[in-house]
Amino acid sequence: MLRIAVPNKGSLAEDSISILKEAGYKQRSDSRDLILIDADNNVEFYYLRPRDIAIYVGTGELEAGITGRDLLIDSAAKATELMALNFGGSTFRFAAPSDRAWTLADIEGKRVATAYPGLVAQHLQSCGIQADVVRLDGAVESSVRLGVADVIADVVSTGSTLRQAGLSVFGEAILTSEAVLIGRDRASVPAELEILLRRLQGVVTARQYVLLDYDIPTSQVDVACAITPGLESPTISPLQRKDWVAVRAMVLRKDTNRVMDELWAVGARGILVTDIHACRL
Repeated sequence: MLRIAVPNKGSLAEDSISILKEAGYKQRSDSRDLILIDADNNVEFYYLRPRDIAIYVGTGELEAGITGRDLLIDSAAKATELMALNFGGSTFRFAAPSDRAWTLADIEGKRVATAYPGLVAQHLQSCGIQADVVRLDGAVESSVRLGVADVIADVVSTGSTLRQAGLSVFGEAILTSEAVLIGRDRASVPAELEILLRRLQGVVTARQYVLLDYDIPTSQVDVACAITPGLESPTISPLQRKDWVAVRAMVLRKDTNRVMDELWAVGARGILVTDIHACRL
């Protein structure tokens, strides 16, 4: 039976359960449940702290898990990213007092406070910078004011919390993170895990695309298909109306309205958009 770790709390928990449900797996209904067995799919789900998931997978106790890319790297576990899940996005940046302009080189010899010491130490080493990494579990923004550190490295969204602490980001992003499915470091992937990967990829793709149907004069088919090339090729079917055809293609959800406008401009009519709930491509 395939054993999979799922975040039990935090920003990744709800979306992880949602994507697994969309992929056809049972999920817990009580947040106090630590284990759920999905006998129909031959899977056991273990609900664990997101920060611990890479450790359990890396040591071989579990075959796979959902966690953040940042937590995977920070853990230094013997686990690998199998696929990105397109939710839980975050950007990891350096920040320092805003009373002067900082560069990456200015970190040399300084104290860097972070809740991700492994990730930061690895990044600094790759940049050839020597610094003292100070581990904190929370309130990293206050560490500079309290004299614990000179610089911080943390997840940054709007930056408002940093500004309130008198800090500003500098340098390139350390890491762009998101939720990822991870597995053990191995040469091959078990068949059950291959099924999980295909299902999750189908959900990720379905969330990104919609199905677009429209009618178009045959004289404008090539122009219209250039607007909606689909993933491989659009489907074209004859209509009872002479010199007209029906076209069906997948288009990116974020581009839907722009594509509809362009199709209308070249003569397309009866343009319909349909959600895709799952797919295999």
